[in-house]
Amino acid sequence: MKNERSVELLKRAQAVIPGGVNSPVRAFKGVGGTPLFMNRAQGAYLWDVDGNRYIDYIGSWGPMILGHAEPSVVEAAKLAIERSSSFGAPTEGEVRIAELITKRVPSVEMIRLVSSGTEATMSAIRVARGFTGRDGIVKFDGCYHGHADYLLVKAGSGVATFDLPDSPGVPADFAKHTHTLPFNDVPALEALFAAKGTELAALILEPIVGNMGLIPPDPGFLQALRDITQKHGTVLIFDEVMTGFRVHPAGAQGLYGITPDLSCFGKIIGGGMPMGAYGGRAEIMKNVAPAGKIYQAGTLSGNPCAVAAGMRTLDTLAAPGLYEKLEKACARLEEGLVKALASTGHSGRVQRVGSMMTLFFNDGSPLRNFADVKKCDHQKFAAFFHQMLGRGIYLPPSGYEAAFVSMAHTHEDIDRTIEAARASLEALK
Repeated sequence: MKNERSVELLKRAQAVIPGGVNSPVRAFKGVGGTPLFMNRAQGAYLWDVDGNRYIDYIGSWGPMILGHAEPSVVEAAKLAIERSSSFGAPTEGEVRIAELITKRVPSVEMIRLVSSGTEATMSAIRVARGFTGRDGIVKFDGCYHGHADYLLVKAGSGVATFDLPDSPGVPADFAKHTHTLPFNDVPALEALFAAKGTELAALILEPIVGNMGLIPPDPGFLQALRDITQKHGTVLIFDEVMTGFRVHPAGAQGLYGITPDLSCFGKIIGGGMPMGAYGGRAEIMKNVAPAGKIYQAGTLSGNPCAVAAGMRTLDTLAAPGLYEKLEKACARLEEGLVKALASTGHSGRVQRVGSMMTLFFNDGSPLRNFADVKKCDHQKFAAFFHQMLGRGIYLPPSGYEAAFVSMAHTHEDIDRTIEAARASLEALK
């Protein structure tokens, strides 16, 4: 595989961009080697600047559930930008997408559009603090909720990839209000709330974790969170930036039947363009300015191009049978990867919910939390990643990330990926 252009571009980028990339996990630090600079994408495929083609399982880290450059989404964005890329004033599109989301996700009675998932989570926590009059928040080890100061405590995703437990630049006074717990640990949750329940404004989590690899909730775990937060008057926030409209038409909360107080969205709702949102109970959301006193604003919030792309994506996802079709494709891939592990004598585990999955190299035991993920063989994952890359399969370049499957992946793509995995695992023996 030639990568001369990527090598050249990385050298140029490192002179003017920290690390040569604009988001850390893109740097390949978790797997080694030179990050690939992309030139174009279509459907399930990526082409890098050297002309190599890959079957893509990143999907821009989740938004591309319909595939790259889906024609109707592209056309919607084109029509929007012809009218203007930004108005700085309300538009009908903002109203329509807010109405659509509140209709699809019953827990969301009111919603505010922002420009990223990080904005959504930091705003939701501010609103929870303002609503409750409390300062404390609870998060789970390995869950990543964006790079707001008080959320970069035992975070997953790129923070885990770079082995940075906390980030320099985060004042201790900010972090002291953040309490962390192991994911799927109900006794630890109960102990914290018994000691500090009256101080806790919000509990935030990824209901299905994608930022330490794919970790599903144990049966009953989400209900335990709902019960204990309700008992103590703590706002329950579901970070559905990844899972929203991906694992179910109403997100993880629709899949598991749990009703949070606030929800955060991103990725899919912008159709691949920068957009996020947070919303929930009207009783809480009516405190957001200008209706209330809790301030939050954004010049590009509700950007018309992102709204148009998001609306078209969400409209397409409403087609009957779409999620069932995606589930079948993903089950086919999961089964193939499990068989590839077994047939080549490698121990490991594939964990999947809907169209999100991760292949972990461990002893085959279920992974339930961040501690389990850290014990995995990440060096073997790095070797496997490069074997797959050489066979034209583009996986997330970190063992702490989830892979995403799109509607554009065909059975042929899935079968080719399974065969590449088998060959790659054979090469690692």
